[in-house]
Amino acid sequence: MNLAGFDGDTAENIAENRRRFLSALGLSLESVLLATAWQVHGDRVKIIRTRDEALDGNGKFDALASKMENVFVGVKTADCVPVLIGDPESKSFAAVHAGWRGTSLSIVKKAVRVLEKEFNALAESIIAAIGPAAGPQKYEVGPEVIESLSRTISDIGPFIRPSRSGHSTINLPAINQAQLIDAGLQEKKIFTAPFCTMTQSDLFFSYRVDRKAFGRTGRLLSIIGKAG
Repeated sequence: MNLAGFDGDTAENIAENRRRFLSALGLSLESVLLATAWQVHGDRVKIIRTRDEALDGNGKFDALASKMENVFVGVKTADCVPVLIGDPESKSFAAVHAGWRGTSLSIVKKAVRVLEKEFNALAESIIAAIGPAAGPQKYEVGPEVIESLSRTISDIGPFIRPSRSGHSTINLPAINQAQLIDAGLQEKKIFTAPFCTMTQSDLFFSYRVDRKAFGRTGRLLSIIGKAG
């Protein structure tokens, strides 16, 4: 069930997997547009207002936002944090790919600001879902990552735990939750999936686990939108 074009999988396999994925949600590739982007671990947010913009997946973005009917925006992950946000009032929504680089750039906060500015969303009414990602027990990083995140997060202490010399495990989902709250979301409207892609690599693709074990990995897909 690889849902993105990585590690030599065929376009036919991926297309069929996406059909099965959408079918599980009562959708189809014929009834909705599935918009994704070329993710580069940055903080750019693509705004989708037309069919052509939805079909163009070549731009370098790590978040997509829209309020178009029958358009679903999605992000591809395999350990990084997928964040889906939607405003029931303005009917706008966004999908965010937040690895440690995107998190250090506060990409989820920028996505919220885009919904507010472009679609008149209200942060306090937004609902957010943080999907399966590498969890705090397994996701180990070096000092350069901690230093980068510390430039954005005034108190990184609660989100890290020293592991071996010069390294720490880090809770990226919790950092993104804190950034969403800082952007104005209500904590009770933020839902975090209780799954670790590294611990449960039998259920989810994990870049760190799969690349070490098999030399390749697929990608998960997290989507949000509204069907007509």
